[in-house]
Amino acid sequence: MPVFDYLKPDVPAGLRRIQMPILEATDEALRGYGRLVRHPGDCRIEIARWPASGWRPVDEDTGDQGGTTEGVFVAEWEGDVLFGRNEAVDGHYILGYGTEPAEADRSHRRDPDRLLLWHANYHPDGGQLFFPLDHAPFIVPLALPGDDVRPEDFVCFRFDGTCGLYIHYNVWHEGAFAVRGKQRFFDKQGAVHARVSIDFAREFGCLLEASHLRR
Repeated sequence: MPVFDYLKPDVPAGLRRIQMPILEATDEALRGYGRLVRHPGDCRIEIARWPASGWRPVDEDTGDQGGTTEGVFVAEWEGDVLFGRNEAVDGHYILGYGTEPAEADRSHRRDPDRLLLWHANYHPDGGQLFFPLDHAPFIVPLALPGDDVRPEDFVCFRFDGTCGLYIHYNVWHEGAFAVRGKQRFFDKQGAVHARVSIDFAREFGCLLEASHLRR
């Protein structure tokens, strides 16, 4: 299985791009993916029961007691590169790019017009909450559960910054993304933090693209 270097993804040049449709985030649009969260303290995080390895079931009062972890998730554009830091799981990542990755320049301060996404994942152990601490618009690419997911299955949801997002376990995602500058989110998720990944660049020879971020 691959071990990803999230700060040096070494994305190949010249990959084709798959455009994600951008939808306004509503409870109806998010059905199956998750839901809007208006009060983070009222959001219960689903914890999935540990799967049985044979025909005997896991006892009903066991296998889902790992609990949750929480912290601040930061999405920050440095020029053409979108970085993420997740205090809840001590993670630091390059989440995406605002231009061809091989040409990305971290030194400028122009706002990005697009997001190019190279990677996504899901958590089989529990759900995840992102709630904006800085009440500004943000976007979240999502796809419904299934290991046979295709790049064309992803949809990018746009949030106005007044509500957060709860994501069901097994739903493909990567994080909550600022559309400019730096944005902080309260993050709460399953403490086991199992992660199943997809590398669009190497598995499908493409990047996912969300255009016109601030429209």
